[in-house]
Amino acid sequence: MSSQLVYLNGEYLPLNEARVSVLDRGFIFGDGVYEVIPAYGSKVLRFEHHMQRLQNSLDAVRIVNPLVNKQWQDIIDKLITNTDSQDQYIYLHITRGVASRDHRFPDETKPTVFVMSSVLHPVDEKLLANGVAAVTLDDIRWQYCNIKAIALLPNILLRQQAIDKGAMEAILIRDGNMTEGAASNVFIVTHGIIKTPPKDNKLLPGITRDLVVELAKTHNMPIEETAISEKEFLTADEIWLTSSTKEILPVTRINEQQVGNGKPGAVWQDMFQKYQDYKEILRG
Repeated sequence: MSSQLVYLNGEYLPLNEARVSVLDRGFIFGDGVYEVIPAYGSKVLRFEHHMQRLQNSLDAVRIVNPLVNKQWQDIIDKLITNTDSQDQYIYLHITRGVASRDHRFPDETKPTVFVMSSVLHPVDEKLLANGVAAVTLDDIRWQYCNIKAIALLPNILLRQQAIDKGAMEAILIRDGNMTEGAASNVFIVTHGIIKTPPKDNKLLPGITRDLVVELAKTHNMPIEETAISEKEFLTADEIWLTSSTKEILPVTRINEQQVGNGKPGAVWQDMFQKYQDYKEILRG
């Protein structure tokens, strides 16, 4: 790890030499946003989509984007080239910058920009074969979950509750409806129809989520973006988690109860293969 190259405020340097001020508002307040972008065969997945979501998050928290897309692309390409793996994920992190501790926005700050690329390990074959366990928990987070903010303490607490119960993910319930996972978007399958909650302020607009929706529509798989009640969620035939690093992961146990027949479902298997095919096109 000591030789891993990262980008910090205009410089490329080893990770163990990267430093930020203790007065950085990201450190003091969690005042910043981030992106996680996968790359397959050293080719970035949906770069423009990730950049648009980054811009949306920056606009929402009123931080001026310090770079244009071409500059972001150049930084990412350089880090990918210096990481010894064909499959990687890029972590991109922007804070409001360094200023005296004060809740109001400082008059003039220069955003702190940090980017690193790490090896993207494939999902464990056992998890794909057997699925994972999840639990439902009350969604205790704030009202702007569509912003990809670095202040993730509520998500961390929820995820840890799931882990404490022997599950991989916490799937969140708000006002009687399922929203998303602590670190993932969620799909269900009921009577052959794929469903996922619509994009709004209650959930993060996942790039992988959007790609799954697009693939379903392209291949004429019935899909609905609609509110999903807790009851409908708990009685679904299939449940999936999606994220940049999980891709599409089947949930086979929820709250210690079996989902469907307790095995990854046929619709998931079909979508999983279509996602792999999409990645191979990107690689080649």
